[in-house]
Amino acid sequence: MITTRLTSRLSISAPVVLAPMSTFADARLATAVTRAGGLGVLGVGYDDAEWLSAQFDAAEGTPIGVGFIGWKLMEQPRLLDVALERSPAAVVYSFADPAPFAPRIHEAHVPLLVQIGNLEEARRAIDLGATGIIAQGGEAGGHGRGDRSTFTLVPEVADLTGNRAPDTLVLASGGVVDGRGLAAALSLGADGAMVGSRFWATQESPARPGAQARVVAAGSDDTLRSSVFDIVRGYPWPDGYTGRTLRNSFVDHWRTQEDTLRGDADDAARMYRTAAAADDFTIADIHIGEGIGLIRDVPSVAELLDRMTKDAASVLTRLAATELPHRAVHPLHPSCESPERCCA
Repeated sequence: MITTRLTSRLSISAPVVLAPMSTFADARLATAVTRAGGLGVLGVGYDDAEWLSAQFDAAEGTPIGVGFIGWKLMEQPRLLDVALERSPAAVVYSFADPAPFAPRIHEAHVPLLVQIGNLEEARRAIDLGATGIIAQGGEAGGHGRGDRSTFTLVPEVADLTGNRAPDTLVLASGGVVDGRGLAAALSLGADGAMVGSRFWATQESPARPGAQARVVAAGSDDTLRSSVFDIVRGYPWPDGYTGRTLRNSFVDHWRTQEDTLRGDADDAARMYRTAAAADDFTIADIHIGEGIGLIRDVPSVAELLDRMTKDAASVLTRLAATELPHRAVHPLHPSCESPERCCA
């Protein structure tokens, strides 16, 4: 067991939160994550109040959170009220300024976790009293800014919160798919990790078996960021955001012609819809992160979370026991390899 501020504050036993993946983070997957010790989160995405209510009903009282695409929530603000009526374990808010909704979430005494892609957004989240900040690097699957690496963004956010709001939790998102990634996130100053792609490839995920098989067979060089699938699906994401997907012939053809596609997407959109209905992933999209190269099976959520936390604990224990060789350090030139001869 790994105990962090995240596990203590959210009453979970593993410092892992399910990313609110649209379509895929449903009640079955979210409750499986919670029952295995993490925090499951519903991904509302582009769905409506009826879907959201049905998912909470299906959870049958299992504590789960709910995640919103910020700009989409602004089109259907009533969804937040529907969610808060169910007393979610947390609200995860991404891809827009949280200001219109933060006061309502605070009034309901529900933890607010804000996903950010840069330091400006992190400062804004602190100013709005976020319970936690999710630092999303460009390695992540699905949508994001993609400008920053998880490896550099997380410690910067940890330093920022440490100086300005020490009680604010920090979560790492992007590229965490196994125990080594979780241990790295904790070592960088995070209190836990938000994990999406790895939970997508589990037995409880609603992902199609054919899609999962393609992911298991792929490597980390097989993903890219683009707006191609947003265009053909008719989802007008704000400037600055792209989606990381598995490469296929369709996205490879259109990714350098996005302006042309925006001008006339009818034929391509029809082709996409036909392929999606037929599970033809040479055309249809699979949103997945760079950690794909480490996804080599489709276990149960319980098995995955158990080995992730055990492997992370093993890594942290090994690092804590590592003895570094002693060497003299030059007081003026710490990086000097031969302090006894330095400046001679």
